[in-house]
Amino acid sequence: MRSAAGERMPLRGAPAARADPAPQHLRPLEAEYRPRTPVDVVAAIRYQQRGRHDPTQTTATDGTIWRATRTPDGVATTAIRVGLQTVRAAAWGPGAAWSLDQLPRLCGDGDDPAGFDASRHPLIAEAHRRRPGLRIGATDLVFDALASSVFEQKVTGLQAFGAWRWIVSHYGEPAPGPTPRPMFATPAEWRMIPSWAWHRAGLEPPQSRTVVAAARRRASIERAATAATTGDERDAVFTSLPGVGIWTSAETRIRAFGDPDAVSFGDYHVAHEVGYALTGKRVDDDGMRELLEPWRGHRQRVIRLIGVSGVHEPRRGPRLHPEDHRNR
Repeated sequence: MRSAAGERMPLRGAPAARADPAPQHLRPLEAEYRPRTPVDVVAAIRYQQRGRHDPTQTTATDGTIWRATRTPDGVATTAIRVGLQTVRAAAWGPGAAWSLDQLPRLCGDGDDPAGFDASRHPLIAEAHRRRPGLRIGATDLVFDALASSVFEQKVTGLQAFGAWRWIVSHYGEPAPGPTPRPMFATPAEWRMIPSWAWHRAGLEPPQSRTVVAAARRRASIERAATAATTGDERDAVFTSLPGVGIWTSAETRIRAFGDPDAVSFGDYHVAHEVGYALTGKRVDDDGMRELLEPWRGHRQRVIRLIGVSGVHEPRRGPRLHPEDHRNR
């Protein structure tokens, strides 16, 4: 196996046989990945986590990132250790090999910033200078990205993350391997989750109906979205589903494909943050579209750089208190 930079390589030098060897199904596959250029791998992977208590992803006290995923080959648990120049990973379960092969893209290997001109605005130039390794990672798990985005439609992050945690923990598949806490891959059959469970999780009926309806067309959605070559083509695939609009499509493109140009138009906060960072005042979606147009092809990259710049619009009022309709 070649060892050029930017490639995933199996680890060599397994320990000598022990008196109590681990059972075959508990032995992980191991690999390492060496990015071609310095990359902020931790930030790229952590973006995929859905709240502090996400049952599909967590970071252990020693810094290891643990992920439980339902890959095309089955469930996998992946433990990722990020070093100065090398990313080492171990994976368990039937989807272990797929997970390790996909690792470079998760770390941002598929994101090419060539052609990005940060000098168009001093804030973006400074953020890019301080975070040159910022990359947008991809999971290549289309339906999981779509489902998690639907969960986040028109609710607070607290509500969405809580509903995601409840559904995945109760209907997902336990993660194989020595996870630091109980973890779960996403459900195999979203269509089989009963209506009362969605209500118990706190997800609104429009969102649960959208997930279930999309699950019925899962294979065709994944096939068409993966075959598409542009953001517009993927938007057409996702928004053909009832209940999926341009915001949900953009969020899915970012998570599944690492799309550096996707913009979540319709988001309550994004336009305000972009406007304040670039002009010192709020703008609406049309204003944000105009401000970001010079960076077309890298608009999500600009939004990420604004997010790490430290410049944020001052809060104008109390936080929105989430409503709970489950006992009504």
